[in-house]
Amino acid sequence: MTALEHPARRADGPGRPPRRVPFPVVDEVARHCLQEEEPETVHIEVHLPGTPDAARLKAAFGEALRRHPRILVREARGPWYRRRYEWELTEGPDVEVVTFPEPVPDALKRARERALCDAPPLTASPPIRLEVVADADAGGTSSVLFLTINHTALDGPACLRVLATAAELYGGRDNAPAAPPTRTPVSADGGGGTDQPPSGLPSPWAAPARVAHGTPAPSPGNGMLVADLPVPRRPKGAPYTVNDQLMVATALMIAHWNREHGSRPRPLRITMPVDDRPRDMTMPIGNGTRLVEVPFGADELRPEGGTGTSGPGDLTSDQIHALLRRTSDRTRALKALSRPQLGHGATLLTAPVLPVTMRAAVTRGLRRAAGPWTSTTLLSNIGRVPYALDFGDAGAATAVWFSAPARMPRGLTVTTASTAGRLHLALRWSRTLLSHGDGAHLRDLFEHYLHATQNLHPTPEGSGT
Repeated sequence: MTALEHPARRADGPGRPPRRVPFPVVDEVARHCLQEEEPETVHIEVHLPGTPDAARLKAAFGEALRRHPRILVREARGPWYRRRYEWELTEGPDVEVVTFPEPVPDALKRARERALCDAPPLTASPPIRLEVVADADAGGTSSVLFLTINHTALDGPACLRVLATAAELYGGRDNAPAAPPTRTPVSADGGGGTDQPPSGLPSPWAAPARVAHGTPAPSPGNGMLVADLPVPRRPKGAPYTVNDQLMVATALMIAHWNREHGSRPRPLRITMPVDDRPRDMTMPIGNGTRLVEVPFGADELRPEGGTGTSGPGDLTSDQIHALLRRTSDRTRALKALSRPQLGHGATLLTAPVLPVTMRAAVTRGLRRAAGPWTSTTLLSNIGRVPYALDFGDAGAATAVWFSAPARMPRGLTVTTASTAGRLHLALRWSRTLLSHGDGAHLRDLFEHYLHATQNLHPTPEGSGT
């Protein structure tokens, strides 16, 4: 039984204490490592062609919270010597969750800044907020729903499930999830599909490359840039997925950036969340993804014989196609591995043997010590948004952006989702590592390399979606 499935404890009857749920491993590790300078928030923004009615949206979202009661949590108080952190499950929200800020210049920019620097507190249920912001760039007729999530308690896909329920309650239209795409099994000589990790790759004990410093800002916190791109095309019968194309584009973007900044070529490791939860009303709410790390050798990200800061397009079409095939084999094998969400080490570290205050000090120390071995970056591909997010008179979502925390030592995360045939990219970075200009350059590199993964000639064996 996982922590997300752990039955809540409750003594029935008037005056009894609220139900309590022990912190899962992911929540506890995040709770140990909180930092005010770089809050662990997840940001979701949903663009609508119209503006929902305030009273109806508040009622619909409140009912959606009650239909997914695991989101109605706050951190329970306890003595310093307690062995576990616990969530208290509340009957309803402690605070006003849905707000409609006054229209002001740069309203979208300000809402994004709040989503990065102002985390909903863990002491009030639920640890999320929803702001409905008028989009002045569209004449004030459209709006953007900004969901800000405290990542210690919840992740983006879980909150998107709650928002889909609110959309159905508000608009009265079916928001059932679309069937997920399936990856056709490859033939025996196509590689992948095994339960063994990929071989012939850099040692997991070798320290991976870091994203090279650009021109950082003097203030701490996160910066972010969003972009609207075409969903990359794949040749018919290609043995790799769009996720593999995004993975390769991310790796080539960072390798190119590091070459430009004089970094010595080193292997990369890119963290990839894997979410096996159903998307219907039975979806467990909380932090439900597990993390795997996709490795890349330094040589396979550099053109043959290339050692300098060569420009974009330095890999040939054949080299990129081969890299896509290898990446597909790796991601397939890693997804098939059975492992805890954060690995066996985190499970051992959060065993309730010592008081949480002592485990917190050990966890923070180990995190600092393990900094050089932390993966280079994180790519979180939500994929095709499975819900219509149809809010009736306010319309259905035309774009959905997500962004994941970008605290050092990674300092950079790449998050993607697709809606209405468009790819919505968010680059988020630590301002102690990069500036907005650096982010714009990285976006241009990502777009270039993503385009380079298209229109390649597939080998005949295998297929995938």
